Formats: sequence, C-alpha cells, structure tokens
Amino acid sequence: MATSINAWFKEALQRRWYGLSVWHVLLIPLSWIFGFLSYFRRVVYKLGLFKSYKLPVPVVVVGNINIGGTGKTPLVLWLSEQLIHAGYSPAIISRGYGASHSKISPVYADSNPGLVGDEPVLLAKRASCPVWVGGDRIAVAQKLLQVHPKCNVIISDDGLQHYRLKRDIELVVVDASRGFGNGYLLPAGPLRELVDRLKKVDAVIFNGGQPTQDSAANHFGMSLQGKQFQSLADDTQFATAKDFAGKKLHAVVGIGNPQRFFQQLENLGLRFDRHVFSDHHAFKVADLQIQGAEVILMTEKDAVKCQPFAKDNWWFLPVEAIVEDRLTALIMSKLAMFKALSK
Repeated sequence: MATSINAWFKEALQRRWYGLSVWHVLLIPLSWIFGFLSYFRRVVYKLGLFKSYKLPVPVVVVGNINIGGTGKTPLVLWLSEQLIHAGYSPAIISRGYGASHSKISPVYADSNPGLVGDEPVLLAKRASCPVWVGGDRIAVAQKLLQVHPKCNVIISDDGLQHYRLKRDIELVVVDASRGFGNGYLLPAGPLRELVDRLKKVDAVIFNGGQPTQDSAANHFGMSLQGKQFQSLADDTQFATAKDFAGKKLHAVVGIGNPQRFFQQLENLGLRFDRHVFSDHHAFKVADLQIQGAEVILMTEKDAVKCQPFAKDNWWFLPVEAIVEDRLTALIMSKLAMFKALSK
C-alpha cells in the first residue's frame, strides 16, 4: 500500500492545522490549556523555580515553533560549516527523535538509524564535527565535552522548548510556504508556542522565502538547493535529472513536509508518482517494492534508513542550505561577545 494509514492520518490532521473546521470548536479550548502550560513552564524556568544548566561553552539552539519539518537539519549542517570555517571547534547534540533508546552515545556515518535516529546519522555523514545523541541533552553535552575537550561551541539540533539547557543563541526555522498554519497552538493548530515567541529569539530563518522590506531585522532568507542525485547502492555514483528522462519515476518520502521534496523534484523538471509515509518512518524492503518502478527517488534523511537493503535504481537528493551572509555575521558577533565576557 503506497500511503500508510499513519501517514494518511497525519496528513488529515495537518490539513486541519492549516485551516478551520467544526472540529476546532472542541480543539481550540484544548489549545488554550496547552498554551497556559507552555507559558507557565517558560516562566518557572525564567524565575529559577525550575533549575536550568549553563554549559562552559556557548550553546546555539536550532529549533522551531511548528510541528513538522521546517528544514532544521540543513541549517545545522550549514552552521557547523560556518563555525569550522571561522576557526571554531563545534559539536552537535540531538535527542535522536525516532531512536529506539535514549542512551548517551556518539553517532557515526555507519550508525544504525533505528538506534540513534535518522537525522543524527545524516548529520554524522555530512558534518565535519562530532555528533552525539541521548534523551537528556545536558548529560549528552557534558559527556561530549569530556570526550572532546577542544569543542568550544555546541549546536543543539532542536530543543528550543528544552529550557533546562541554557542557550546563548536561538535560531528558529520557519517553513515559508506553510507559515504558521491557522495560528493556533496544539492540538487545534501546528504551533508549539505562540508566534510572539519569535520576538525573543536571535534570528528567524524562513526556509523557501525571503524577508519582506518591512520584516524585522532578525529575519533571514534560506533556500535548499540540490541538483545532483546520489546512488544509495554506490555512493560514488551520481546522476542528474536528465539521466532519468523517459523512465518511470517514483518518489518515496517519510519527512515532516513531503511537499517540499516533491516541489524540488518538480523544479528539476521531473514527473513522478508519489508515495508518502509518516515522518521518521522505519522503512522496510516491502515499502519500496513498487511494481513498474524504474527509478525510486528519496530524500537523504530517508536514504540513511534504506541503504542497508538498497538497490541499484534507488537514488537520493542531497541538499545544501543557502543562507544570507548577514546571518553568519550575526552569529559570529554574538559568539565574539560571549568569548569577551568569559575572559
């Protein structure tokens, strides 16, 4: 079955998040309760009633206020590259969403995505710095710093709402095409926190869009670019969209926003059948046994889970985040201030 029941249910729920229906008569009061609990939690941490922990190195959180994929992982990779280029020794920590255990552990390019999570494995494959996961981000960071004492900046992949860990820079990624949906908090809408939260972060990065002339100074544009496909079965083999001309293509995707991937393929001039699975879906061989498929295309995030049983006609599309230069300048300026104050 091309579209799983879980994916169908999630798509149906997300459609309600980006509109209004009679169901919202019941859901909106629940979102008020969620909003109160979310606000109360932030306040008690701010007042020191709940303890938060400061690490000996600056922490940059890359997160979002929406449920679903916004493009955090490409931004984390971009940020790690910018930091290395500037002379820093960064490391990445993650909760490892979708992992089967919460044990603190380093992640390598050949780690099992089922154990540590698909996004951490993708990061380990692409980033030129350590990647660690675990259920307790603070304990993960502390262990990482013991093993890598030269690390002088930690990037927290997700964790904007994880207030136990103090942060020095907050970067929030927004999907420019979907925005904030109907503007309601969970479960009536897609928001984890109110849009006003963005006034308190250091930068808001709009994936797939550019700030308008009247946008706030801390708003930045970002795009994801990918033109060359890579073989799952042989990572030395590459192809372009022209190589797939005249073939029966099937796009298989298990990410938070499938439409973004489909749009990327369409922008490359490809026509294909679509197969949507739930975010972080644990792919099996049977999921990709598609009758008549001459080529199967997928995202890099899905590819890390499918490589152990990959076939020659399976390809993924690596993407790079293209971000405004002034965001680099902002981050480096704030890190320089941290360095000056810590002397």
